[in-house]
Amino acid sequence: MVMSSHAEPEVLLEKVGRAGVITMNRPKVLNALNLTMIRQIYPQLKKWESDNETDIVIIKGAGDKAFCAGGDIRAVTEAGKVGDSLAQDFFREEYILNNAIGSYRKPYIALIDGITMGGGVGLSVHGRFRVATEKTLFAMPETAIGLFPDVGGGYFLPRLQGKLGLFLALTGFRLKGRDVQRAGVATHFVESKKIPDLQKELVDLKSPSAEDVSRVLDSYQSQVRISCPNSVRLFSASSVEGIVKNLKTDGSEFAKKQTETLSKMSPTSLKITLKQLQAGASLSLQDVLVMEYRLSQACMRGYDFYEGVRAVLVDKDQNPKWNPSTLEEVSDQMVEQCFSSLGEKDLTL
Repeated sequence: MVMSSHAEPEVLLEKVGRAGVITMNRPKVLNALNLTMIRQIYPQLKKWESDNETDIVIIKGAGDKAFCAGGDIRAVTEAGKVGDSLAQDFFREEYILNNAIGSYRKPYIALIDGITMGGGVGLSVHGRFRVATEKTLFAMPETAIGLFPDVGGGYFLPRLQGKLGLFLALTGFRLKGRDVQRAGVATHFVESKKIPDLQKELVDLKSPSAEDVSRVLDSYQSQVRISCPNSVRLFSASSVEGIVKNLKTDGSEFAKKQTETLSKMSPTSLKITLKQLQAGASLSLQDVLVMEYRLSQACMRGYDFYEGVRAVLVDKDQNPKWNPSTLEEVSDQMVEQCFSSLGEKDLTL
């Protein structure tokens, strides 16, 4: 009789020396984050935070393609359709984890080597150190599936220089390699082949402070000059219609391309996202996550999220039929409603 081989754990949680190491271990699905993984990572993070034997936490993805390509959206979609509680639990527990990372008291180092999108951004960007490589591909592509850049996107995106965050949020534009650090999404840029050595050196540090970790990362760092593409200024407008008008008036290749991109996105998502970033610019991470939880539940109640997932992930016809189908039809009141309190169902942090 052949014994069935034991299924690989979806997350590896190890102590290596005085470092806690988290490895997302679903390489076949680009380390997509599901609720089981969140429920393993969160308690362990809290434990390491108060444990005198642990000095730093390192988080990375298994395989050579992705850090974490996002949340397990298909499971959430199925749950939302039938009113299963996963549609609330997933977002609630994911955001609680994002908040724990954002307020972590020990050096937290995310090695974002490979695809880092959506849920993967939430696991990295709020941490103190984010190390990109030439293989990093960063994006928040949620408006294409009738969602919005969540996991605290409303906090970190408006804090990028100029209108870069809004540009990334509305278009889902992909930043690659060095540009991830140039944009301020990553704190450091290191060649992918040096990551194992870097990790070993971090693990070998004796009771390091954040400054010690910084020094090690700096020593591996390939210098990059930070510059923001000038054309992103076209995203300076107080409404999505205003941004589209700027792009059409400009008429450059860049502007034409972005106009075309925006025309494919959910009009409701675009309007929610603009308001989310405008509000998030002056809120704490906690308040942003409470706001985003309200938005996530509005999307679960709505139409576009299910249609977007169908078009992009299920049928893959890339031809979603949004409702409302134009920006003009999405009224301010419809947008406002998405931000309204859920009463006792609100997220509490």
